[in-house]
Amino acid sequence: MCRPEHFEVSYAINPWMDVSDPVDRNLALAQWDALRATFERHGHQVEVIEGLPGLPDMVFAANGGVVIGNRALSARFANPERAAEGPAYHEWLDDQGFDRVQPAREINEGEGDFAVAGDRILAGTGFRTSRDAHREAEEFFELPVVSLELIDPRFYHLDTALMVLGDTIAYYPAAFSGDSARVLAAMYPDAILVTEADAEVLGLNGVCDGYHVFLTDAATTLPGQLRERGYEPIGVNLSELLKSGGSVKCCTMEFHRDARESTTAVA
Repeated sequence: MCRPEHFEVSYAINPWMDVSDPVDRNLALAQWDALRATFERHGHQVEVIEGLPGLPDMVFAANGGVVIGNRALSARFANPERAAEGPAYHEWLDDQGFDRVQPAREINEGEGDFAVAGDRILAGTGFRTSRDAHREAEEFFELPVVSLELIDPRFYHLDTALMVLGDTIAYYPAAFSGDSARVLAAMYPDAILVTEADAEVLGLNGVCDGYHVFLTDAATTLPGQLRERGYEPIGVNLSELLKSGGSVKCCTMEFHRDARESTTAVA
């Protein structure tokens, strides 16, 4: 995770960002601190990368790369405003002792568009991460990658429209092209289908550890759907970070010990 010491909305690169709507940085810091404490209270170890001045969106650590086992693929951002985050996260990942750490050749925004789902990776494209990046990740991690096309600019990253829940997923079908929605329906016939109202508050931008699901407290229907499936939803208020189009998952780069197991640690 990366504490939002430098967080602000000073540019607009997605529909959520409004430079005329000021950020309360002290509130953003308090909300982030509460998220970190929530993770730790539920048994997760949190590592923190230091944010850099001039990189207000570095708080969204999920975008910095993908870690599976002893391999880490760092990000290469689509927008120039965030370009320097890629090398910053690469340097940090390179210091963590992984066997292989590779900077992306193709445009990819880390776990923003790559979701580890058992023995496969679900990968978003359409707004940020390129299809060529999907092939790059497939070769690097030696796991099959399923490409999914996003079509609604509100859901510009996969992690705003889909959340992995162990052996199944929750997702908002209208965020995907018809073909991609059909692929997901065939692969996950038992998936939780999320309402537009919950998707619009980034209810799907959450983290599941196999039992607890950490998500925005603004979602209204999804918590009940999760409880019906045996999960325990943990609501967290990240209203200030939502001003930049991010929530729980965006703030969290997960370390996947093994692609065939559930997430085992949070960083």
